[in-house]
Amino acid sequence: MYILWHELLLFEALRESLEEEMDRDPTVCVMGEDAGHYGGSYKVTKGLAPKYGDLRVLDTPIAENAFTGMGIGAAMTGLRPIVEGMNMGFLLLAFNQISNNCGMLHYTSGGQFKIPIVIRGPGGVGRQLGAEHSQRLESYFQSIPGIQMVACSTPYNAKGLMKVAIRSDNHVIQFENVLLYNLKERIPDEEMVRPGEHVTILTYSRMRYHVMQAVKTLVNKGYDPEVIDIRSLKPFDVYTIGTHRVLIVEECMRTGGIGASLIM
Repeated sequence: MYILWHELLLFEALRESLEEEMDRDPTVCVMGEDAGHYGGSYKVTKGLAPKYGDLRVLDTPIAENAFTGMGIGAAMTGLRPIVEGMNMGFLLLAFNQISNNCGMLHYTSGGQFKIPIVIRGPGGVGRQLGAEHSQRLESYFQSIPGIQMVACSTPYNAKGLMKVAIRSDNHVIQFENVLLYNLKERIPDEEMVRPGEHVTILTYSRMRYHVMQAVKTLVNKGYDPEVIDIRSLKPFDVYTIGTHRVLIVEECMRTGGIGASLIM
């Protein structure tokens, strides 16, 4: 049995997952600023508008609260929208819609409504980006009841996470990192990036690559660290990450960040 591989950049893997799911399910649609004919700021949606039309790949005004609310309403009526935030920092303008509507409607309606929506976009330190474009805001959204959160770190898991999120009946926020969009890879990876026994290093997104560089130094000094790439930021996979001797490496804020939740 032969397995065929094809190399993809991370943004291409995301696009491929969107295209495959839009082919499979006519209720899947995309909306966001420049997400249509321009193809998105990082070209994740390039080529989708000509193929699927303006009703399924919708260019929106610069009004995050409006188009996020529209996506939530569309999900309530049976569609499966993917809302692209040009930058995760901009989605703070839609925090009310994400928190009070997306996060709570299934509960407050007594289960009458499902909200199968994916909200995705880039964050983190980038090149030639200002401070308001460089934030990691996972901890902001982590506090919202009902929201699930994931973070991709490779083309392989970016595609897999996106496909699972689109098919889920839950509301999922996918965090991407601007400096990983041009990462090329074809080899499948597992959550445990490196087995070891002296210490467990928990990390996610771009910090995975900084950790793996540092691990080389630790190994040369005789240490045997285990490295786990945390893909699900909410809920945590406690069975996988449960350990007593742990080091956490993240790009999020120290106070109230993902690491602070991990050590609770």
